[in-house]
Amino acid sequence: MNLFRRKPISEDPHRDTELNRALGAADLVLLGVGGIIGAGVFVLTGVAAATQAGPAIVVSYVVAGLACAFAALSYAELAAMVGGAGGAYGYAYAGFGEFIGWLIGWDLMLEYALAVAAVAVGWSGYANNALQAAGLGIPDAWLLTPQEGGIVNLPAVLIILAIGLLLAAGVRGTARFNAAIVVVKLSAIAVFLLVAMANVDPANWTPFAPFGWSGIMQGAALIFFAYIGFDAVSTAAEEARNPQRDLPIGIIGSLVVCSVIYILVALFLTGIANYTTLNVPSPVADALLNAGFRWAAAIVAAGAIAGLTSVILMSYYGQTRVFFAMSRDGLLPPFFADVHPTRRSPTKVIIVSGILMAAIAGVVPLNEIAELVNIGTLAAFALVCGGVVVMRYRHPELRRPFRVPGSPWVPLLGVASCFYLMANLPLITWERFVIWMAIGLGVYFLYSARHSVLARAD
Repeated sequence: MNLFRRKPISEDPHRDTELNRALGAADLVLLGVGGIIGAGVFVLTGVAAATQAGPAIVVSYVVAGLACAFAALSYAELAAMVGGAGGAYGYAYAGFGEFIGWLIGWDLMLEYALAVAAVAVGWSGYANNALQAAGLGIPDAWLLTPQEGGIVNLPAVLIILAIGLLLAAGVRGTARFNAAIVVVKLSAIAVFLLVAMANVDPANWTPFAPFGWSGIMQGAALIFFAYIGFDAVSTAAEEARNPQRDLPIGIIGSLVVCSVIYILVALFLTGIANYTTLNVPSPVADALLNAGFRWAAAIVAAGAIAGLTSVILMSYYGQTRVFFAMSRDGLLPPFFADVHPTRRSPTKVIIVSGILMAAIAGVVPLNEIAELVNIGTLAAFALVCGGVVVMRYRHPELRRPFRVPGSPWVPLLGVASCFYLMANLPLITWERFVIWMAIGLGVYFLYSARHSVLARAD
């Protein structure tokens, strides 16, 4: 059994694919913004400020953004050079071999699935806020998980299933829908910033770092998964019209825009509300309500619902493309590699994934989901950064339309940053991650190692 057989790299970025090449550079930037701006701004900013970092959540976003910048540059180089629908999974398969590729693919499937579930729970909170503002509301039994005293988080379940139907309809419609809701959520953020800037109370920034440096790092580790949207852009390689040019634009451009937005929102959110009041499912809207700006809270709630919808959409999209790529390579059953003949989307993967993710969102509390997502994200980013160094050594001859500046130091800084943030995650998160990876090892040795396309070719 050759655990480190490597997948060949195609040097034709425009090679035929069963998927629909319908995305340009602007589409990819908007997909990245759609995937990044959401839970980080509208949900986790408040949770992390209240429980981890205080007003120093601003510093947490800078730290997380810096680590992401190293990873984004590495993603851009590998996406333009290697491509493929599997994103980081495909890069690891080509650079490190099948076993490492499997581990990172298994990790990515968990990362994306739990990201969808976590954001759907936040979406549910904002949707309920909007209904309450209209004099309605959802009974707690259908809003809370069993651990929280309810039956099921029904809105979270329904939004995931609805997004699944949209994805099954095809990537062109998905991109148009995403572009529309990106405009809505950026408009809502602009309203929040304008109102908040005029109503800041500097006393709310004292103490600035009540939990110390360790709290800032724990906050950075907690909010990190909010940045995974650019990772989903990399999985669009087989649906981009000119992937070698457009993927780096989409990845880096969306990260720069979103990092600035995150930092500004974190700064002014903790400026208009005391950080101890922000541990709620919808902290931005709640802060405006408590400050007496009901009209602005209503706009932000609508923008948050739109924003979280686009994050669910992009994380769901990324999960299905990784699942599809692994199945096409024989590492998972070929049933999941089927593409609808007219819509040219992996419909079976979309349906199965949606049912599983909806079940998680319906019964698992938000904090338990978010912490497990982060460790998966960080592990994937670390391997991508390391992959740049490995591929420079193993394949110096390959054309690189985009090159990471300062290599190998910038990618190595990315590896170090990711492992440092992983070390700041709670022990129980590591325990659950190890259990998931152990299950993955069992699947690999019992099925994947013998059924992979490369194994059958040996």
